Amino acid sequence: MDYTDPTEVSPDNYKTLWEEGNRRVVEMTLKAGQSDIEHSHPNEVVYFITGGKVRIHIEGAENMEADLPDGFVLPHEAWTHRVENIGTTDIRAIIFETK
Repeated sequence: MDYTDPTEVSPDNYKTLWEEGNRRVVEMTLKAGQSDIEHSHPNEVVYFITGGKVRIHIEGAENMEADLPDGFVLPHEAWTHRVENIGTTDIRAIIFETK
């Protein structure tokens, strides 16, 4: 997997809050109707402070839609994708990455 850092390609949506060694904490904000740019994450756990309805465009796979409630926790292994907020509320999440 080629790695594309979300904080570099979508700085309006992703901000590094803390980084040390192979660990990083990133804040994600995605306004209603907005899409980020395709990017990658290593192994991650995402905590959705404010959830919403998303369409996830996954490299080499079929797109998927999900309705993510506030407080939802999503663990995921390394992947490349693009997130589109197809709901009516802004999404805010904290991403815990292990590189």
